[in-house]
Amino acid sequence: MAALDEAHARALALRALDQLGGPRAVYRSPRHPFSLAGTRTLRIDEYEVRVRYGEISAPAVVELAGFVFEIRDEELILLFAPPER
Repeated sequence: MAALDEAHARALALRALDQLGGPRAVYRSPRHPFSLAGTRTLRIDEYEVRVRYGEISAPAVVELAGFVFEIRDEELILLFAPPER
């Protein structure tokens, strides 16, 4: 698997969110914290992308290859990036 930069990770995250109805559908669709549908995992290209729906006490996030983005209505905010080698 090739090294992933932030721009490519963001594009992959948006593709995954599009498959789930878009960022707004994930951000504005709170699930019960113990629901089996609270997290979705998709394969986009060769990457595993995990999407966690928002809850009252936790933001909606998308994780892939060490990157973590908070999902908002119209944007993704980078929370964590993998350490540079």
